[in-house]
Amino acid sequence: MYETLEVERDDRVGIITLNQPKTLNAISLKMSDEFKTALNGLEADAEIRVIVVKGAGGRAFSSGYDIAEEADGAKYTSASWSDRLNHDLEFTLSVWKCKKPTLAAIEGYCLAGGMEFAGMFDIRYCSEDAKFGVVDSRFSTGVATLILPWIVGPQCRELIYTGDIFNAERAEKIGFVTRVFPKETLAADVVKIAKRMSMVAAECLNWNKKALNQTTEIMGLISALKAGVDAATLLNSMETPEYQQFDTIKREQGMKAALKWRAEQFKPYE
Repeated sequence: MYETLEVERDDRVGIITLNQPKTLNAISLKMSDEFKTALNGLEADAEIRVIVVKGAGGRAFSSGYDIAEEADGAKYTSASWSDRLNHDLEFTLSVWKCKKPTLAAIEGYCLAGGMEFAGMFDIRYCSEDAKFGVVDSRFSTGVATLILPWIVGPQCRELIYTGDIFNAERAEKIGFVTRVFPKETLAADVVKIAKRMSMVAAECLNWNKKALNQTTEIMGLISALKAGVDAATLLNSMETPEYQQFDTIKREQGMKAALKWRAEQFKPYE
């Protein structure tokens, strides 16, 4: 039924697996559209009370948005950037707006747009080998980066200003994930928690989530996310010297060479 996802049901728990392991489950336009359809289906299923999302392949929950879709050398205008970024925001907000509790089981890499996507879940759990990072902030900003102040507080500034990758231990310490599990048991452990939650009456789960979300929205979350889209549109349109260099290498040598160049600009701390 889906090209980029797998959907299954385990008692009262719905499970969506991002199934593009060759690209480390990078979020393509196809995947984002299929995900919204799958999520809506589970939300409408009266038997399902809790939804779990994980990544296939064991190497990544998601490496972020699929930059291969930008590898054709075409120039984005401010308007086209705005359209694409608003599409991406709508995708991430689909998790936030889902009436049912959503749990992310994060194994391996959870970077850039993948981390922002994970930030929209009600609860995040990860494996011991998980790696996180707002790496897109080094050359632009993500559409949902501004969810982070509500999750980790002022510590988000270091994460955003450096774009450094950090491990599961730090993710738990700052509150981005609730618990860390062994890699081999992560998926089963998260489903076990989801099944325990699913014993609660659906009305209680749904209204508790609604109340919690409304509390956060009253503090300005949605306005902040829209401001993030405006900032991302501006940064991507203005083309900083670093962005221009990245774009030149991408057009002349390919995306792989451009990504290698970008990674080399940030050496380990001395």
